[in-house]
Amino acid sequence: MLNKPVLVESLIVFIIVLFVHAVVWDRYSWCAIALAVQAFYVQFKWDRLLQLGGAVFQFRAAANSGLLPASMVIPLLGIVMKERCKSAGIVYFERFGIVVASTGMLVALFLSVIAVGITKPVPTNTCILTGVAGSIIIYTMKHSLTVSEVIEVLEVLLIFVYLSMILLYLLPRCFTPGEALLVLGGISFVLNQLIKRSLNVIEGRGDPIDFFLLVAVVGVVLLGLFFTVLFIFMDSGTWISSMFFHMMTAVLGLGVIMPWLYRLIQRNPLFWLLQFLFQTQTRVYLLVYWTFLAASACGVVFYQNAKRSSESKKHQASTITRKYFHFIVVATYIPGLIYDRQLLYVAAVLCLAVFIFLEYIRYFRIKPFGQTLRHLLSLFLDERDSGPLILTHIYLLLGMSLPVWLFPRSCAPKGTLSGAGALVPYSGVLAVGVGDTIASVFGSTMGEIKWPGTKKTFEGTMTAIFAQIIAVALILIFDSSVNLNSSYAWILASVSLVSLLEAYTTQIDNLLLPLYLQIMLMA
Repeated sequence: MLNKPVLVESLIVFIIVLFVHAVVWDRYSWCAIALAVQAFYVQFKWDRLLQLGGAVFQFRAAANSGLLPASMVIPLLGIVMKERCKSAGIVYFERFGIVVASTGMLVALFLSVIAVGITKPVPTNTCILTGVAGSIIIYTMKHSLTVSEVIEVLEVLLIFVYLSMILLYLLPRCFTPGEALLVLGGISFVLNQLIKRSLNVIEGRGDPIDFFLLVAVVGVVLLGLFFTVLFIFMDSGTWISSMFFHMMTAVLGLGVIMPWLYRLIQRNPLFWLLQFLFQTQTRVYLLVYWTFLAASACGVVFYQNAKRSSESKKHQASTITRKYFHFIVVATYIPGLIYDRQLLYVAAVLCLAVFIFLEYIRYFRIKPFGQTLRHLLSLFLDERDSGPLILTHIYLLLGMSLPVWLFPRSCAPKGTLSGAGALVPYSGVLAVGVGDTIASVFGSTMGEIKWPGTKKTFEGTMTAIFAQIIAVALILIFDSSVNLNSSYAWILASVSLVSLLEAYTTQIDNLLLPLYLQIMLMA
């Protein structure tokens, strides 16, 4: 029997795909629609595999596979990026958008073929659909990509295959298939870009903050893989192992990551970072303000844990308590978006590296803080943290930061896109910081009419849409660089569709919603 919430979620995704291609229609539109149709059918094969325990790896329970919404994110991002850069006349990034779209389609198609291949009996109709979609995509790629671009797409696919086999084995129940596609696909693309740029370094080419993001992401991932393999052979909870962890972190950081970054930016990374952070008085004020907010977030964690100690019956933080962090993150990002987006870009990269490093300390029980972190963070776990890693706070940071990192600065001569595209950097703030937070708070406290087949409420969704419209109005007042050019109807449609997706999706909404809102606004 078909799952009604999954059908509604799929319908919303189809509407978004059609909306985007109503504005941006070219040869890649046929590929995207073919991919969406086959992902819809394969999604139910994945769901059946998960229910019967027939999947090769252990995926997150209490959620569907999420293959359709995840499959469309990277291709749509590439397509809208291509169109924006084409209109700006930036050929290099236009070609880059084509590579992103092609890579996303091929990786999603690969995941679909895996599901079809291990389903018994073999689903004939789904195989035919997958074959047709694959033929359309490969035919289009053949007539669109150069030889070097085809090699680049295949390199990302190869990295994705190996990375998936390693991480899905080491981290059971941390992802759904759709979340694995997004996260591991993104890491694979970043790793390939870093290798490509490292082999073709041209002095003066490239923005140092882009290199900083690539090296930081790849560095923390490689660090995690190294220690995971190492601690298979030794107990990570001893003082000797903990000292070795800190020593090797310093060795890898100073001996591998820093020289790698030095090769890319052609200057001392530490001196560059310090000069960048304290370059202007505005940046100093922002850093002081962000330090205060970080201390406030830590205060909330300590206060809630002290409260748990005094109230033995209460084991988990409430939804409203967890949304405190959403409010703090909104208060962090809005001043950065208004006054200094480059500083926000770098600060978000640093924060991501710190979050992942602290998660390593908690996961491996590294002394002296590993056990303390386990105790403090256990209060804020929810059903999505069913694996060995706690990822919800990292997903929150990613959801707010990805629109800033993925903003096509080179295709925006004045630092901002025209029309609804001017709100692209605010996608995370609107979708997660405002929409998701308001929907959860009002839905859990005042909501009575539930959307069919879900725990989400009609009142929560409507309040979220209304709150995001108010937030857009406030952005127009306080950020003079935003000029919407009368694209209010498109913004309302984008916000409404993403809010409806939030009501029906079982995937990590902190990651999925900002990306879909960014796609809609960039289109």
